[in-house]
Amino acid sequence: MQTLKGKVILVTGANRGIGKSLVKSSLEKGAKKVYATSRNLNKMPNFGDERVVTLELDITDNIQILKVAEKTKDVEVLINNAGVLSQGNVLEGEVSGFENNMNVNYYGTINMMRAFAPILEKNSPAKIINIVSIAAYSPLSFISGYAASKAALFSATKSVRIELAKKGITVHAINPGAIDTDMNKGSEWDMPAPDGIATIILDKVEAGELDIVPDEMELGMFNAWKEAPSKLAEMFSNMYHGE
Repeated sequence: MQTLKGKVILVTGANRGIGKSLVKSSLEKGAKKVYATSRNLNKMPNFGDERVVTLELDITDNIQILKVAEKTKDVEVLINNAGVLSQGNVLEGEVSGFENNMNVNYYGTINMMRAFAPILEKNSPAKIINIVSIAAYSPLSFISGYAASKAALFSATKSVRIELAKKGITVHAINPGAIDTDMNKGSEWDMPAPDGIATIILDKVEAGELDIVPDEMELGMFNAWKEAPSKLAEMFSNMYHGE
């Protein structure tokens, strides 16, 4: 088990939702320092812990990414949590929403990994923890642009895991389902709270799991997908058509 105790951790999108909970869970795990980043520091909560260092960061701005990387050369664990969700299906959804999903969820996360890989290698053993989504392999038509961006990120995460395997950097893919956060506000689904999910994620990271599904309902979907992707596709087809 590689403990997170005493580690220097950076969390993107730390102002709310799973990101905020991951900061709190990192502190509970005994992190030495946690860099909590957000596009708007005015919306950053007060974590009440001197180990937290807040930094402004929009992951779609590569200049900002490089500036933050320059300030945080002691990072040992990078948690790429920042993400957006734009509604819309393939044929009728706004193209701008599809582009925003890809720019944040995919390209932004790739640029974070590019900037921090040399830092993590110097500070190895190190970790990259990418918050992907159950949507990476679930054909959710009403959020198809988001699902596509997460599928792309899931594939990139698998690839970079191979690239970094011999550099002392372990890469984890986290595929949560719908969590009770602002991103899913208004959903009628029975969703778990982000604090509990964050704890499960970091527990499983410490246990060495690489592909993590932290909530029970989505674990059932994941197992169905592993058995036969067509089963999960049929499930979501029936949901989309109200059958």
